[in-house]
Amino acid sequence: MPCKGYKPRRSRAAEIINSGVKPMNIYSVSDIGELIRDNSYVGRGIVIGKSEDGKKAVFAYFIMGRSENSRNRIFKEEGDDLTIYPFDASKVEDPSLIIYSPVRKAGSSVIVTNGDQTDTVYDYLKEGKSFEEALETRCFEPDAPNFTPRISGILNFADKDFTYKLSILKSADEEGTACNRYTFFYQPLNGLGHFIHTYNCDGNPIPTFTGEPERVKIPSDIHAFADTLWNNLNESNKISLYVRYTDLATGKYEKVLFNKNK
Repeated sequence: MPCKGYKPRRSRAAEIINSGVKPMNIYSVSDIGELIRDNSYVGRGIVIGKSEDGKKAVFAYFIMGRSENSRNRIFKEEGDDLTIYPFDASKVEDPSLIIYSPVRKAGSSVIVTNGDQTDTVYDYLKEGKSFEEALETRCFEPDAPNFTPRISGILNFADKDFTYKLSILKSADEEGTACNRYTFFYQPLNGLGHFIHTYNCDGNPIPTFTGEPERVKIPSDIHAFADTLWNNLNESNKISLYVRYTDLATGKYEKVLFNKNK
């Protein structure tokens, strides 16, 4: 028997339906170009997903920058890995947070991150430990007052298919008092990717990414996807972009690399 005076509260769903407001489609998939086109600074970003034809595992990583030190960078391929180097070594002020390997291959996995936690994950995987265990030893970047989050991804290949995870380590408050850790595990769906980036937009301090990774379309054509990303990143702040499509049947991959500095 209900408590005296108790009145059942209508659900939020019922309120929305009765109000005539159309409920939000939580399964909508966005064009990534439209998401970033009018955003001057999303920072660094990772996209992982599966091509529309279901044949390719896809990931992309890009960097942006506002300062001269941050903009003084290029991507260089080293075998299956990718490393960031200074474009002009004489202009490097502080290499600690801008020079690292964002992509490394570890056995049947590929790691993609926005910092030197790539090496942490790589070392842990080599010891038979997990992606999550590795990231439990790391935290957001020590660049107060921004406290830039560390974003990371991993593609795990097996049986001519793959699964993937995305992670973000972010400050629990504006003082950098503690580190909150979020990991998202995905079974790939054709034509669907997930996009996570360090910042929501430009600002001072720069507002940290919030919510779940965004659902984005992944076309079958690598050049169409790479061009959409590169052409819609802010012209002043974009620095480099790397996109890789791996054939799930053969394990071979094709890639596209853009460096603004040439």
